[in-house]
Amino acid sequence: MQTKFRLLFIVTLMLLALGGATIINVSLNFRDYSIKSAVEKATMTVAIVKDGLTAHMVNGIMDKRQYFLNQISNNYDDVHALWLVRSDNVIKQYGNGFNNETLRDAIDTKVLTTGNMITEVNEHTNKIILRVTIPYKAKINSNGTNCLSCHDVNNGTTLGAISMEFDITNMRSAGFFTILKILGLNILFIIIVLFLINHYVTPYMKLFSNMQDGITKAYSGDFTHEFSTTVEGDGKQIVSELNTLFKKMQETFGDIKYNLSTFIPQSCVSSADPLYEAKTIIGELSDIYKFKKTIELDASKEVVYTRIVDILTNKFHLENFAFYEIDTVKDTRKVIYITEQTSICHDEVDKEAALCRAHRTKTDVISSEFVDLCQHCNAKEKYYTCIPFTINEENSIVISVTSESEDKISAITAKISSIRNYLEAAKPVIESKILMSKLRDTSLRDGMTGLYNRRFLEEFIDTLMSQAIREQDTYSVLMLDVDFFKMVNDTYGHDIGDKVIVEIGKVLKENIRDANLAIRYGGEEFVIMLHNADKEGALQVAQKVHAAFGELIFEVGNGETMQKTMSIGMARFPEDGDTIWKCIKFADTALYVAKTTGRNKIIEYTKEMSENSDLR
Repeated sequence: MQTKFRLLFIVTLMLLALGGATIINVSLNFRDYSIKSAVEKATMTVAIVKDGLTAHMVNGIMDKRQYFLNQISNNYDDVHALWLVRSDNVIKQYGNGFNNETLRDAIDTKVLTTGNMITEVNEHTNKIILRVTIPYKAKINSNGTNCLSCHDVNNGTTLGAISMEFDITNMRSAGFFTILKILGLNILFIIIVLFLINHYVTPYMKLFSNMQDGITKAYSGDFTHEFSTTVEGDGKQIVSELNTLFKKMQETFGDIKYNLSTFIPQSCVSSADPLYEAKTIIGELSDIYKFKKTIELDASKEVVYTRIVDILTNKFHLENFAFYEIDTVKDTRKVIYITEQTSICHDEVDKEAALCRAHRTKTDVISSEFVDLCQHCNAKEKYYTCIPFTINEENSIVISVTSESEDKISAITAKISSIRNYLEAAKPVIESKILMSKLRDTSLRDGMTGLYNRRFLEEFIDTLMSQAIREQDTYSVLMLDVDFFKMVNDTYGHDIGDKVIVEIGKVLKENIRDANLAIRYGGEEFVIMLHNADKEGALQVAQKVHAAFGELIFEVGNGETMQKTMSIGMARFPEDGDTIWKCIKFADTALYVAKTTGRNKIIEYTKEMSENSDLR
């Protein structure tokens, strides 16, 4: 019912505003129209006086003019005052005239000076006076009237002025009564409109009130409300359709809640409003879908991990947490992201991932459940929750959240189900990225030796060089080649040649550090790139590889064996060349010199090798 009264109140205000605007508009227009009409009437009266005076002049009875003017003043109730004014030319020729025929104010003076008519309205508290002053000019008319025959002036000269004041106070009274009539009509119109609105709107207001009750119940998940109305036509049709809709909602809403809960457990949403629960679950599904579509287009597993960290930070508002990746085959763990400088776990957990209780038991670890729950966790003054998640048989992740407040940990624990929903969405994508990484790594490695191939060098050499320039790193480049390798294939066959190549790969892996690169450059040629190794260190590595290969004994069949030697060329970046590619070329030049000067030796590159063709 409040809506109805509000509607009636608003309509009343609008009608009153419209009526007020109408009254103001009518008042202004009525006043302008009245003044305009009065001015026209006064101008006409003055023109009559002017013509009458002209007739007195023609008939030679100008000395009787005062009687004529008095008759005008007496017979016209609206005429408040009437007087004549002579110009200087007329005064000079005929004298001052009667006593009242003198200048009375500035208006008379201005009309005599300009020869233009002037009208002026003066409003007072109890009356309104209209002043009209018109010039009397010398003319020669076609009807025989010739002012120049009596006056010694030029045609068009102002001979005098006629001033009249009219009382138009009755205009105000007429306007007032007109406004009262309009106001009365407006009030009557408002009453009729309000009555009609109340009569026709009341049934609809009752319908709206009934609908509001039903919607209030529906908001809390109750769709049992029965709608009713006395409105015919469309209103009755709407009520019928609403009753049908609510009946269907009541029958199916339980199924909707159940179906949604199969995607996201309802324990993730804490609300007594089932509609809000459904909305929240659908919103969560939408966010997870967007998240999955985004990570599907990411380039690598590492980028996907970054997305997960963003979700944990921005959506779940985790402040202190660590994100670990676990290699279940090697039983090792590494940190992907951590908000603090050190982990709450002991260092040995990284080398032996099974020590992590969450990973080993595949269950959430919540420190508040038991004293010193995880014995390999060093968080005596903190509360923590560790969430394990299996990606595949070879990879798992663990999210470890810490806080100094037990309440905050409890709040985070309540979000574990939602966090797992995002991890479930990311799981197939991470698996795919891991597989693609393996396939890519396979394409960048030599199938026979397991070393990187030349394609790897071509794809990543620019990145390595940029990093080396930025961090002022150095690289020692070693180019290796088996002496007389073609004779091995020709004499003993390609199987024996392949064995030699495989053994070279093993020798390189055993004699260089993980930070260095060993690459099968092509055929029996290999490249070693030693990171930040000085000349002595690089030479020692070359000697170790050279010696280790020289000690190998290969069985070639029929009880026979053979040993092979290799030649090595060395160059340094950026000492010998400003790019790593140049250094590879210079190392190859040094290798050529080693070949041409006896083989089975290690040669360091010098500028003379490039300048003197005899050395190559």
